[in-house]
Amino acid sequence: GEHNIWSTIIRVPITFPPDNFYGAQLGAMCIPDLLGTQGTFLFFTTRPETSAFQEGGLRFDLTADGANRFRGRIQGPENSFLDGSPHMELPLTMELDRAAGRAKVTAGDQEIELDTGELSGWVTLEFPALAKIKVNGICRLMVTEMDEHVSLYISPINIQPEKPAMPISHPSYYSSYLSKKLGPYATLGLAEDTWALNEKITDDRTFWTQTSDIDDERERMFHAALDRLRSGAMVTVFDAADRVNHMYWRYREKGHPASRGVDNPEYRHAIEEQYRKNDAIIGRVMGRLGTDDVLVVLSDHGCTSFRRGVNLNAWLLSEGYLKLKEGADASEEWLQSVDWSRTRAYAVGLVGIFLNLAGRENDGIVQPGEEAAALKQELIAKLSGAMDDEEDTVAINQVWDTDSLYRGPYKGNAPDLLVGYNHGYRISWGCAAGVVAGPVFEDNVKAWSGDHIVDPRIVPGIVLSSHPIDAEDPHIVDLAPTALTLFGVAPAPHMDGRPIFDINRFKGAA
Repeated sequence: GEHNIWSTIIRVPITFPPDNFYGAQLGAMCIPDLLGTQGTFLFFTTRPETSAFQEGGLRFDLTADGANRFRGRIQGPENSFLDGSPHMELPLTMELDRAAGRAKVTAGDQEIELDTGELSGWVTLEFPALAKIKVNGICRLMVTEMDEHVSLYISPINIQPEKPAMPISHPSYYSSYLSKKLGPYATLGLAEDTWALNEKITDDRTFWTQTSDIDDERERMFHAALDRLRSGAMVTVFDAADRVNHMYWRYREKGHPASRGVDNPEYRHAIEEQYRKNDAIIGRVMGRLGTDDVLVVLSDHGCTSFRRGVNLNAWLLSEGYLKLKEGADASEEWLQSVDWSRTRAYAVGLVGIFLNLAGRENDGIVQPGEEAAALKQELIAKLSGAMDDEEDTVAINQVWDTDSLYRGPYKGNAPDLLVGYNHGYRISWGCAAGVVAGPVFEDNVKAWSGDHIVDPRIVPGIVLSSHPIDAEDPHIVDLAPTALTLFGVAPAPHMDGRPIFDINRFKGAA
């Protein structure tokens, strides 16, 4: 932008809030839903509540008003205009035609006709905040059952792109422009509802529909932007391959714990089908390339199986590096059971192990310098090559001291140790949420059955190009200096990477 070169950036992760630059940008990962979360579905049901969802969902009662009429209230965002910031709400009614398997759902002023098991299109919800002030969101609905019990699924309520409740694009009108041109579209950072499938509220078919529809939205955005681009850079992220690998891997691997009891699944070839769809998208783009255009297709990672979860906190507890409060049962999330006055190391999130470092953690006891370095080497030696004895398999290939991996102003955000899991292993769901209780190794039975938070050497990404690649072993960090060089701009001295093309072979690429 500083060199007056236009860029259009569509749905690249970590672009929220949007940047201010010479170009257009539609944000992606980290854009919240209207509730302010990273994706919370709503489930209305007449079924008695047995337990809360583990992740990503809220359960609400449907109250019978006769044999075929049911009522509820849709919870929206908090209303900061009122004392106590209560949630805005919309009345919800369902009128059933049981013989036809259909329902008329009224949400606020919107009426939607639904066939059981079929997702609606995008539905606009207008939550009243004050007189003449409404907060708009969009969602998709599906009646999941209407037999003995009646249940309704509502997807996470996305920020409406035409009237966004907060900035999700640059310029601010860009999201509205795309909506007016293409119709409503998903804006949530991770838009495909993986949580509802994990919780068995939706099914494989519903998730495939969501993912395919969002993929189609993305391609229409891409071509609409390409129509207007005369010269410059354009980047668009297509998420579907990632989501499909995560959720359908269980069907391509015999004996995966998440597919037990499922014979001849309908979506056993979903991953292969998604890659064919991606190939077709690339083919349509290649058909539009001019003689001076360069197309690069890259992924930031591959994928592998996630059969077994590893609870690093349980291991740290068993080895004496983590201690519990007196009488704690260790089942609480977010490390609430931990006695920090006696704990030297802990795990939380998806990335690795942190030391309870004095001067950094609130109650740190490990002294920076020699003591911290010695503790890191001790943990590396014990965990590298760690075995899952029950499966007679190496679970952790290698553990790295991040001081040897990272540099720069944000290194302090990294864990102290990065854990490189083997094929089939990943941090367990409980450990990621800061739970200490449970076995060190356990089966992963969730639909989220493939992952890439492993030893990066076993899940490499790909780089493809419409022009011969001259660099040996090209890497994702090479793409920024490549783009700059193609437009005649010298990469900044602090940049990692190098151009993947010999610029002398070009005659004015654009």
